[in-house]
Amino acid sequence: MLKKLIALVMVMQLAGCATNPPSNPDNLCDIFYEKPDWYDAAVETRERWGVPVQIPMAIMYQESRFKYDAQPPMEYFLWIIPIGRASDAYGYSQAKTPVWGEYQDDAGGMFAERDDFEDAIDFVGWYMNRTAKINKVSKWDAYAQYLNYHEGQGGYRRGSYKSKPWLTQVARKVEARSKRYGEQYWGCKDDLAQGWFWSVF
Repeated sequence: MLKKLIALVMVMQLAGCATNPPSNPDNLCDIFYEKPDWYDAAVETRERWGVPVQIPMAIMYQESRFKYDAQPPMEYFLWIIPIGRASDAYGYSQAKTPVWGEYQDDAGGMFAERDDFEDAIDFVGWYMNRTAKINKVSKWDAYAQYLNYHEGQGGYRRGSYKSKPWLTQVARKVEARSKRYGEQYWGCKDDLAQGWFWSVF
C-alpha cells in the first residue's frame, strides 16, 4: 500500500510539473533532459517538416517563454476597465485562432490544442514549411522565418517588417538564440538519441 501511495505521489508530481516552463530555458540540452517528451516532439517535427530542431524552439521561447497558457496582456480603458486582449493568440506558439484552424484542417487534426507542446511545435514546423513554399525562405533562416511567423507570409512579402525596427531586433534575437540552441544541441544530441534517461538505470 505504501509503495502504491509513493508511486501515486510521484506521478502526481510529474503531472503537476509537466506544463511548467523548463527550469533553464537558455540551454536546449537542459530543456530536453528535463522534458524528454519535448525532445521526442521536436524530433518528430523535424522529421515531418524538415525543420532544424533549434529554430521552432527559439521561436516558441520568444513567443511564450514556454508557457502553455501564454496570452497577450490585457488592455485597459483609462488604466482601469479591461477591454480585452490585443489578439486571440494563445499557448506555446502564440498561434491565433484563424491560422490554428488552418493548421488543424491541413495537418494537425481537429483535436490539436494550442496548449499542448507536441501540437504547438508541430504547428511551428508546419508554418515554417509553408513559409518555405510560399516565400522561398530557407528553413534554416531563423531571422526571415520569424519575420514570416510574426507578420504572416503576406505581410512579409509586402515588407511590413521594414517599418518596424523593434521587430527586426526581435528577429535577430530569435536568430541568435537558435544559433546558441543549435550549438548546444550538437553537444548532446547523441546522448538524447540514445535515451540518456534510461541509461542511468
